[in-house]
Amino acid sequence: MGGFFGVAKHTECINELFYGVDYNSHMGTKRAGIATCNEGVFTRSIHNIENAYFRSKFEGDLKDFSGKVGIGVISDTDAQPIIVNCHLGKFAIVTVGRINNIVELEKELLEKGHHFCEHSYDIINPTEMVAALISDGTDYVSGIENVYRRVKGSCSMLLLTDNSIIAARDHLGRTPIIVGKKDGAHAVTSETCAFPNLGYEVCYNLGPAEIVEITADGINQLKKPEEQMQICAFLWTYYGYPVCEYEGRNVDLMRYDSGLEMGTNDDADVDFVSAIPDSGIGMALGYAQGKGVPYKRGIVKYTPTWPRSFTPSTQERRELVAKMKLIPNNALLKDKKAIFCDDSIVRGTQLRDNVKDLFDCGAKEVHVRISCPPLIYPCKFLNFTASKSDMELITRRVIQKLEGNPNNNLKLYATTGSTQYNAMVEEIRKTLGLTSLRFNSIETIVKSIGLPKCKICTHCFDGTSYE
Repeated sequence: MGGFFGVAKHTECINELFYGVDYNSHMGTKRAGIATCNEGVFTRSIHNIENAYFRSKFEGDLKDFSGKVGIGVISDTDAQPIIVNCHLGKFAIVTVGRINNIVELEKELLEKGHHFCEHSYDIINPTEMVAALISDGTDYVSGIENVYRRVKGSCSMLLLTDNSIIAARDHLGRTPIIVGKKDGAHAVTSETCAFPNLGYEVCYNLGPAEIVEITADGINQLKKPEEQMQICAFLWTYYGYPVCEYEGRNVDLMRYDSGLEMGTNDDADVDFVSAIPDSGIGMALGYAQGKGVPYKRGIVKYTPTWPRSFTPSTQERRELVAKMKLIPNNALLKDKKAIFCDDSIVRGTQLRDNVKDLFDCGAKEVHVRISCPPLIYPCKFLNFTASKSDMELITRRVIQKLEGNPNNNLKLYATTGSTQYNAMVEEIRKTLGLTSLRFNSIETIVKSIGLPKCKICTHCFDGTSYE
């Protein structure tokens, strides 16, 4: 995944750009970059942030930047921004998305005479590929529309010109772009938590495939939005920071409502409800309210040093991080029956180790409630996990055990309440050593988000696919 931020002001922008990009740090842990433009002169800085936080890497660079417009990005993939000079003019670009057909596009563009300079992990830098596709247009709009037509996957982007920012949302709106305003300035971001402390108020949500130009004085629509939308459900259940909102729906409220629904209808006999922090907290608070039992912190995240669990590139390091970052609260757990709420189960590694620790601390029963449905299909539209194969998903390993083939009857396994679904959940429960296990249904997720299902991407849950 990734997140970006841009700002256009009547005064110097670098301080707001610095903090605005930093507020996207929950979206990635590998690369970050910022760029500004001052009277046609572009300044750029890119750093690796795998072993340090954004602010510590970039604070020393700020003295080198000047200008009233700028963009920046937190990325889990390529080094960006890219600065391009072509027949359309000079621009910097940041992107969020995934290009599944990048090898085919590379071959085609090389045969047409294009060349590529940037490489990440032995492939063409995806942001440079997007820039190349844009440069094939007769203007910025036709170039971005070329990206929409050619890229299989998803792509949202910000382009920095000499005096404005061009924002273009993915053609199916899989990731959001939101504009904020205050006196003398406009800002644009994928994560609205960047706005409040910088004094911005949300004023506009870009629609799918919409393109706008942003200046300090306002927003100029360059292309109208399309009707069909497939915004990622996982933005609410996992990725989003609690104060963020997408399509006008707050992340923490969505999590609370999904937990409230599950807690209201759950007959488990427990002493208290806890969260697997951080993204399980909103659901756990709602669940406790619906269930009518206390909320307590039965397990606590050590926040100063540990990043999210599935970002590291190797399984060994993922398991180490998952083990080290969460600390059970022994005093609350001894001889107690507790429900723990979490956002999802991907591989099961983290949860398996956490459950063992909880029982080792004296817990009598450990029940787990998951805010989203089982993840049966790997995401092919966003880089939301580091999974290299379907078999890294615990659901597929369980289906293989039950069926002899991990691809058998997937639709039935994705249907809440079916014989196959119940058998899969029970096998996961036994594998993880849980007293009981339940997942929210797709219907609950859709209801909690508050959009029609046809506008939400639920591919990882049910295989539904729009491209």
